[in-house]
Amino acid sequence: MLGQKTKDFQIHSDVSLDNLFPENNFYRQVEQCIDLGFVRELVRDLYSDFGRPSIDPVVFFKQQLIAFFVGIPSERQLMENVNLNLAHRWIIGYDLFEEVPDHRSLSMIRERYGMETFQQFFEQIVELCIEAGLVWGEELYFGCTKVHANAAIRGMID
Repeated sequence: MLGQKTKDFQIHSDVSLDNLFPENNFYRQVEQCIDLGFVRELVRDLYSDFGRPSIDPVVFFKQQLIAFFVGIPSERQLMENVNLNLAHRWIIGYDLFEEVPDHRSLSMIRERYGMETFQQFFEQIVELCIEAGLVWGEELYFGCTKVHANAAIRGMID
């Protein structure tokens, strides 16, 4: 008999994004190995003490890592991906129905931070990867810039 699937979505009030991912999920492992809390101090001087709250700099840099891990070239594509991918929503801390940041906001943040901030960020990430035992000692080319890094992404998988 020829089957036909009908879309009949139910509302599930007992679903938690946190419960959808196993403990060995790649992004859980990234979060366990690398604490990005340092980025708030890295960019603190670029923000005012008053006005509306910004997008959390940790969220911004987690999104930059997602773009790097997945190979997404633009902020527009990144935010489309984050909006649809539950694992990406989880790592940046946005719930199922919470609106994710707009790609234009990411562009403005990137311009505000400038290359020096990104250089400091990636240098610190490399140090954290070394401390976590995730570096194999090769060279990494990123954005046409030679960065002494090469985190062993596969080294994090059980």
